[in-house]
Amino acid sequence: MSVTKSTEGAIAVKLDLMSPPESAKKLENKDSTFLDESPSESPGLKKTKGITVIQALIHLVKGNMGTGILGLSLAVKNAGILMGPLSLLVMGLIACHCMHILVRCAQRFCKRLNKPFMDYGDTVMHGLEASPSAWLQNHAHWGRHIVSFFLIVTQLGFCCVYIVFLADNLKQVVEAVNSTTNNCHSNETVMLTPTMDSRLYMLSFLPFLVLLVLIRNLRILTIFSMLANISMLVSLVIITQYIAQVLPLENKMKNARHFPAILSLGMSIVTSLYISIGTLGYLRFGDDIKASISLNLPNCWLYQSVKLLYIAGILCTYALQFYVPAEIIIPFAISRVSTRWALPLDLSIRLAMVCLTCLLAVLIPRLDLVISLVGSVSSSALALIIPPLLEVSTFYSEGMSPLTIFKDALISILGFVGFVVGTYQALDELLKSGDSPLFSNSTTFLR
Repeated sequence: MSVTKSTEGAIAVKLDLMSPPESAKKLENKDSTFLDESPSESPGLKKTKGITVIQALIHLVKGNMGTGILGLSLAVKNAGILMGPLSLLVMGLIACHCMHILVRCAQRFCKRLNKPFMDYGDTVMHGLEASPSAWLQNHAHWGRHIVSFFLIVTQLGFCCVYIVFLADNLKQVVEAVNSTTNNCHSNETVMLTPTMDSRLYMLSFLPFLVLLVLIRNLRILTIFSMLANISMLVSLVIITQYIAQVLPLENKMKNARHFPAILSLGMSIVTSLYISIGTLGYLRFGDDIKASISLNLPNCWLYQSVKLLYIAGILCTYALQFYVPAEIIIPFAISRVSTRWALPLDLSIRLAMVCLTCLLAVLIPRLDLVISLVGSVSSSALALIIPPLLEVSTFYSEGMSPLTIFKDALISILGFVGFVVGTYQALDELLKSGDSPLFSNSTTFLR
């Protein structure tokens, strides 16, 4: 029987918890359709209105809650029943704090430079320009380019993993359909009926993904984010009732002033869900916990629906994750063509990018470890290393307390340690992956 690999487990925990700055960046980006302007601010593309507080909260929660939550129980098992939940809480607080730092620095430069909005890359660039180092001032534009590169690589990496996740889970449901019953009180070994290759399942999702990424307005994407949140919430409720029944125990918004509060509320919801599911899952199944908690559920239709709901949720989430690199690449491209070619080029780039993510998911062996490597490098930098250093660069000339400088240095060091350890672990597993009996393009092992 196949089990989901740990990219949706401990590895994805890191990715999911380290992605908030990207989400904050999109809620701050002046070039996005969160505001009154089109993504590219170019002629021929329709102007849209800003999103509401509720829409911002929906996107924030969805952008930070992905497939990793299903593997948190295994992460708690590996870390320990005390250190596991405590580590999740600490990482959630640090991630939320770094998001607030990023928003505060962006707002400060908006005030200094009399600009209405500031994205992540521009904020870093102006932060380097404000630093006391002449070398950093002269190379400040590289800060923006580095941030944009990391964002593109990280978000497209998420999209690739989502395609693999969709294919693996649909394949598992289809292969177990003949053994699935209405009896949810037993969890017997399931005899799977082999079906088509997982790569064909990946390709079968491509038409739906293409339709989703053609949506260029975040107000419309709110509908899909809401559907994804509902699907995942229902599936988590189903999981929770099973594992608990036997236990003994800012700028893209119409009113940007509400964004810090929405940020804290959204991250509180995400962190609470992560800690609850991870802890309860481990308490329920103990050492028998699988890489994905969905694999510990009985093989009946009620619990098979968890996979189906997550398939629907991740399918909708793909469009939201895809929005970030699209908003970086497309404006740059269409600014170099005439107005009449703007829309065709926009749609062509979207089609090419979604096909690229699907192709990478199909072709790259052990995609989960490749994404783990990318996440260790880029997500660590975007989420933990850059924001605190940006705060020092932004506010140092105005006077900072030694305690604040020490705090920022400590967070950056923590991010750097995560970068080094995560990169080493990913490279080590990549080198050993040739000895593992696995599907060459899947995140599942054969046992």
